Amino acid sequence: MREPTLWETIGATNPDRSPWYVERFRAMAAAGDDLAGEARFVDALVPRGARVLDAGCGPGRVGGELARRGHTVVGVDVDPVLVAAAREDHPGGDWHVGDLAELDLPAVGVREPFDVAVMAGNVLTFVGPGTHVEVLRRVGAHLRDDGRLAVGFGAGRGYAFEQLTEDAERAGLVVDQRFATWDLRPFGPTAEFLVALLSRPR
Repeated sequence: MREPTLWETIGATNPDRSPWYVERFRAMAAAGDDLAGEARFVDALVPRGARVLDAGCGPGRVGGELARRGHTVVGVDVDPVLVAAAREDHPGGDWHVGDLAELDLPAVGVREPFDVAVMAGNVLTFVGPGTHVEVLRRVGAHLRDDGRLAVGFGAGRGYAFEQLTEDAERAGLVVDQRFATWDLRPFGPTAEFLVALLSRPR
C-alpha cells in the first residue's frame, strides 16, 4: 500500500480543504484576477499544439489555460475532488487521478510523450515524504528526449531550493535555468520563490 502524500495527510485532518481550494480559485477567476502567469511561462516554451503534462494539476487552473491556448493537455493530481473540478471547469484537458510517485500514463492509454511538463502551485512540496526523486524521475520519463520540466515552489515549505538540484540529478535531470518568479525575475540569495527549468543532460 502506498504512503499518502503530504497533501493527502493534511487533507485528512481538514476534509473541507479541497472544496475550499476549488472555490477559492473559482472566485478569483470570477473576480477577473490574473491566474495565467504559469501558463504564459509554459506557453512561451513550446510551439502551438504542443503536448503538455500538468503534473499536480489541482483544479486545472494552469492546464486549462494551456488547453485554451491550443495545446494538448493531460493533467494528473492525487486529489479526486480537485480532478473533478478540473473536468467540470476545463473540459479541454484530459484529467486523471493519480500519485505522481507512481505516474505511468501509458498504463491508462496515454502513450505519446510530452513536449513540456509543469509542476506549479508548490506541487513538489506536497508529494509524499522521500518521494521527490521518484516524482521527478517519473515526470521526466514522460517527456520527449528534448522535453523540459518547469517547477515552481516557495521557500519555507520543508523542501529547500538547493535540494532540487541534487534530486534532479538523481532523477536523471539537470536544472538549466532558475528564476525568482514565473515572469522571469532573476533568482538570487533573497528569493522567496523558485521557478526552475529542468531537462535531460545533453
